[in-house]
Order: sequence, then C-alpha cells, then structure tokens
Amino acid sequence: MQLIRRIWIAITLFGLVLGIWGFWWEPSSLRVRRDSVEVPRWPEALDSMRVAVLTDLHIGSPYKGLDSLRKLVRRTNELEPDLILLPGDFVIQGVLGGTFVRPEEIVPELAKLHAPLGVFAVMGNHDWWLRRPREMIAAFEQNGVPLLLDQAVRVDTGKAPFWVMGIGDFWETDHDVDAALAMVTDDAPVIAFTHNPDIFPDMPARVNLTIAGHTHGGQVYIPFVGRPVVPSEFGERYAIDEVREDGRVLYVSSGVGTSMLPVRFLVPPEITMLELKAPR
Repeated sequence: MQLIRRIWIAITLFGLVLGIWGFWWEPSSLRVRRDSVEVPRWPEALDSMRVAVLTDLHIGSPYKGLDSLRKLVRRTNELEPDLILLPGDFVIQGVLGGTFVRPEEIVPELAKLHAPLGVFAVMGNHDWWLRRPREMIAAFEQNGVPLLLDQAVRVDTGKAPFWVMGIGDFWETDHDVDAALAMVTDDAPVIAFTHNPDIFPDMPARVNLTIAGHTHGGQVYIPFVGRPVVPSEFGERYAIDEVREDGRVLYVSSGVGTSMLPVRFLVPPEITMLELKAPR
C-alpha cells in the first residue's frame, strides 16, 4: 500500500510540474530561435541576410499583453535584423483567460520595429475574423507599416534587389498568388510570406522562399508521439521549421502567442531569426 501511495504521489507531483510548465512557465517565456536556410537561386550578394519573423502574436492571450509586446519589439530591434516580417494573427478571437486588445492599441507598438530593409505585414485568420477587419487595415495605414494584400514590393539593398510578396490568408481571403506575382517585374528573387502554410503546394517555383506561421507548432509537442493538434489539412507536414518539396522551400515559425488554450509544451514562444544563405 505504501508503494502504491508513493507512486500516486509521484504521478501527482509530475502532473503538477507539467501543468505549471505548460500553462505558465513556457507560454510566458520568449526565446530567440536562430536558423539558417539555403534558398534556391539566392544571390551571393545577399548571402547571410537576416530576417526576423514575428508571427501569431495574439496580443491579449495570457502573458502576451501590451507590456509583453513592447518587450518583444525592443528585443527584436536589439537583434538588428535586416528585414522584419509579420505574418499575421495580431489579435485574439477566443483563448481561455485572454483579454481582447484592439488593433489601434497593437499596431502603434509594431510601428516601433526597425529594420534597414523594411517591416512588412500580412493579416491572419484571427485578424479577418474581427467584426470590422477594416480596423486592422486602417491601423497599419495610419501607423505607416506596409500591409501587403496579395501585393509585392521591390526592395533595393544597394547590393542586389529582391521582392517581398505578401499573400492573403488561405482560409479567409482569395490569396491570389498570381496577382501578387504579376507585380514582380524582373528576375530578382522573391520572398513570399503569408499566414497559413497550407498555401505552400500552390506556390510556384518562381518564389525562392515562403515564410508562414499559423500553426503555433501545434503548441504542444509530445516526444515519441508528435503534435496532437495542428490547424492544417496536412497535419504535421507543415507544422514547424523548414520544409522542402519539389525544389521549393517553406519555413514555418511557431510564433509567440496562444489560441484556444493558453498552453505551450516543448514549443516555446519565439522570435524567429532566419539567415538566408546562397546555394553552395
């Protein structure tokens, strides 16, 4: 009986530790994840260009309020990235323990981000689920942060140009890749970014690199089991990190905030710092 009692105590304590870790320690943390990606046809002149990806901020989710956003912005600026991409889901639409924060409170803080090659944003499904999505669009316009809606912008680095192409959300918009590509008027490389990685099979080879978020890396990773919940019709295929298919490259960031349940386990909130490498 004493052995059984000790086993139950051990199980209870272990469960308590896991609960504290998953519902408090990890979701309240923030790490910088550094990764390098070899990009097809990426020019030597732009080798080692550094891109910060801040996705799924979900401001208002537990531990991720405006004070947390200010710290995120400061920390990102301290990293001195060349380019900053914001792949959407700035607000929350239902997370246990969350408090809704309006776009006009969020975007002025994002406008404090600095990168010599620019800061660009797209909207995610939670942003489109706003009663008036135009509020988000207006907030970006008023604060001078380019919000790309199936659009492409040419960036001149002084060494070699490239294009930043923002594609609409796969679930909630037309996500017109062809319309965005029609704005690309030369053969300079193209970095596409979008919220939902499920669009990746439709990305043409003309796009050198696609960057996305949305999945939160599943929020929970169980060793030897995997990621029980990934909001994708492809399951874990596009859940996190680098994916290569048919000569095309996708990178999925696990993001910062939470959705539904304020839990993260072995998938910590992150600033994703990508170093883009020319083929060797």
